[in-house]
Amino acid sequence: MVPVGLWYFFVLIQNSMATALQNLSAYNPDDVPSAQGMRFAIVVSEWNPDVTQALMQGARETLIRQGANPNHIKVDYVPGSFELTAGARMVAEAGTFDAVICIGCVIRGDTPHFDYICQGVTAGITQLNVKYDIPFVFGVLTTDNQQQALDRAGGVHGNKGDEAAVTAIKMVALRRRSFGRN
Repeated sequence: MVPVGLWYFFVLIQNSMATALQNLSAYNPDDVPSAQGMRFAIVVSEWNPDVTQALMQGARETLIRQGANPNHIKVDYVPGSFELTAGARMVAEAGTFDAVICIGCVIRGDTPHFDYICQGVTAGITQLNVKYDIPFVFGVLTTDNQQQALDRAGGVHGNKGDEAAVTAIKMVALRRRSFGRN
């Protein structure tokens, strides 16, 4: 069994290496199902708003570009990334969405607070995916500094919001195929 702290370190290293090798906004639109008729909620952390607003815009624009009706995309805000789990649960319990995209940004500081928030939001979103019958997409940046976050919110590494939207569309399409609801 790998200790949680060590496991988390390996996940961060893997994610940073993956980003260095791939633009988060790069995808082939022909490989993504149409989002026409799909309904999405985007729950956005108010903390680090210069980053989270850019991520939300990227997600929203990608959903629309892939055929989602702008009126079928609802954006709600929570105070911070830790609250994403509760906010996403509340939205899901309304029962009107095919997927919930969780957008946040946690930047490492001088205390272990970063680790607790990252572990909590990761576990929380995972639990939502297990408990509910719709996908919850992890669109949370976990970076060492502000520049890394900006680089992944429309900067040199693209926009993680784009990636989260594509993931949401693909997961809704998979769910529909799996349950015969094309």
